[in-house]
Amino acid sequence: MTYHPKSEFLRVIIERGFLADCTNLQELDDALNNGMVTAYIGYDATAKSLHVGHLLNIMLLRWFQKTGNKPITLMGGGTTKVGDPSFRSDERPLLGPEQIDENIAGMQQVFDRYLDYAEDEAQPGNGALMRNNAEWLDSLNYLDFLRDIGRHFSVNRMLSFESVKSRLDREQSLSFLEFNYMILQAYDFLELNRRYGCLLQMGGSDQWGNIVNGIDLTRRVLDNDIYGLTTPLLTTSDGRKMGKSQGGAVWLNGDMLSPYEFWQFWRNTTDADTGRFLKLYTDLPVEECERLGALEGSEINEAKIILANEVTTLLHGAEAAKAAEATAREVFEKGGVGDDLPTVELAASDIGDGISIVQLFVKSGLSDSGKAAKRLFSEGGAKVNDEDHKDAGLLVTADMLKEPMKLSAGKKRHALVVCKG
Repeated sequence: MTYHPKSEFLRVIIERGFLADCTNLQELDDALNNGMVTAYIGYDATAKSLHVGHLLNIMLLRWFQKTGNKPITLMGGGTTKVGDPSFRSDERPLLGPEQIDENIAGMQQVFDRYLDYAEDEAQPGNGALMRNNAEWLDSLNYLDFLRDIGRHFSVNRMLSFESVKSRLDREQSLSFLEFNYMILQAYDFLELNRRYGCLLQMGGSDQWGNIVNGIDLTRRVLDNDIYGLTTPLLTTSDGRKMGKSQGGAVWLNGDMLSPYEFWQFWRNTTDADTGRFLKLYTDLPVEECERLGALEGSEINEAKIILANEVTTLLHGAEAAKAAEATAREVFEKGGVGDDLPTVELAASDIGDGISIVQLFVKSGLSDSGKAAKRLFSEGGAKVNDEDHKDAGLLVTADMLKEPMKLSAGKKRHALVVCKG
């Protein structure tokens, strides 16, 4: 039987396709309907930028705040030192405090685009909070923590969680350090409930076990009822994991992926995914998303442009979206170069007596590796200055790059290379 929630937040996310599971949907609905609720999502600082795979849950936090509730973005300054083992085949490389702080600063740039962190202390409202779990994890006394928190965890139960079990079933090593991760994440929920009255943890479906641990720990220690909610792990209609592209991760920070490349990622959405992605990644009304997603033939391309513009505007601003669209039309409709194409600038010293065209395809991000670039050439998918090019052995000199050289991988991915100085 389909559940019809009373609260605006649950109505919105169910209608738009965000909800996978919830620990107690009726009780959470009642809490949301009775006033402002505080919820959090945790983010470990493993890179300088978040990527498109994180965007679904960032939009979930956005809708949580837009419907009158208070979101917390919890930065894993403490848990990043341990590393989440969930569904990984090996241990994450350990990062130092300076690198973790630098990564958090990069990630904060993204959150500032989607959430309002302004808060009036005289009249506290639903301004978002950003907290770092290093505040409480760094100062833990190990023996006290084992006695007060560790005694609530059953190793047998922890071994049964799919995220751990799958690693052990493959006979891959799981360090004691990583095994502690789920205890620390559970402790985060307890601390946020104790400090901020946080009632809800949200996250992807792969975090279900960690979320349930936090709920159980908080009930045991504080005797408080709290809730968990997860979003589906998205795949595209052709079976690929959402957020993966031929050029690698689709980063959200503009210095790691240009606004044009970000725009182009969304413009390249398949017909079958357009309506669904409009609901998940834009603020457009559901009825409009469904109308656009139902378009066929050449009209669906205009829907994809709307999708690309809306998503890029949220992250990079309206001017960046407008410039990206203008560049795309120049490149694809008029066969030009466009002002906003991603550009690789090389010094003459980088080129020396010449640099191979294969290296240029790798440096520009059009290929992941030299092997992939050579395959692109042999299969006829490479163009240089809009001309078909099959000579993977071409040596490019500095003189040849005095004017920008346009490189193309297939029909949709382009970059410029130029020699400066």
